[in-house]
Amino acid sequence: MLWILLALSLLLLQWNKRLSLVSLLLAVIFAIRSGVLAWPAWSFILLLFLAAVYSRRIPRGRYRQVMIEGVMLISAVALMLHVIPGFNNLRVLHLVQPGPESMAFSMYFNFDKALVPFVLLVGLRTLFVSEPQYRPSVWLWGLLVLAVPALLLIAVVAGGLKFEPHQPSWLLQFMLANIFFVSLAEEALFRGYLQQRLGKIMPPVAALIISAGLFGAVHYAGGTLLMIFATLAGVIYGLAWMWSGRLWVAVLFHFGLNLCHLLFFTYPVMLKAAG
Repeated sequence: MLWILLALSLLLLQWNKRLSLVSLLLAVIFAIRSGVLAWPAWSFILLLFLAAVYSRRIPRGRYRQVMIEGVMLISAVALMLHVIPGFNNLRVLHLVQPGPESMAFSMYFNFDKALVPFVLLVGLRTLFVSEPQYRPSVWLWGLLVLAVPALLLIAVVAGGLKFEPHQPSWLLQFMLANIFFVSLAEEALFRGYLQQRLGKIMPPVAALIISAGLFGAVHYAGGTLLMIFATLAGVIYGLAWMWSGRLWVAVLFHFGLNLCHLLFFTYPVMLKAAG
């Protein structure tokens, strides 16, 4: 129930903020009762809520905007990096191996990371919807969709992945975690906030490249090859955001690539590549 409520709050966040906050409040209550949120975590959430309420009392102006965005951006990055204590995220999968040539991995439902869109929306009201920076033809959209499997095929040629179809019994848990607790949080930070903000002070293509490069850089733990492909994936997600002005479009591209990766290729990498 806790994680369904949290996912529902994120799903409603763009369209009905009141219902979204009610669902989030219920999720927080369940999380405290179940031990997912210890006192440092729920205290941090309470401070963020008070800061969001107090920010409305500050006179409008550039100083107000910079101060609010700065606090919320730092908080969002801290949540993304799991450095705030007290979040006892639920481990859903432990060292599962999707296929014989795939590397074993663990998966968590991350409460802290799921809070990132809420935090960034306080600082940037246009996080979910903004003016498209370019309106491409249907053919360009088709090419962007085809770029998702093309990137995975390039990874196969480069030796980072291998064909290995999967039908995991935990597919629904993976989909829930990946779309709400991974893809949405990452796209909110790198596309909805970072690329959008950079696009205000530099050409949109430069903002796209920088945000994609930073997205690739945070995957440093996976090695150079993963950083390169994460950067290229970031370009795909960034184009989806830039062309649509809709955060959920970028999220769907992100989730679509991750789902294709799991279903048809070694996941997260193949054993040889990991060694």
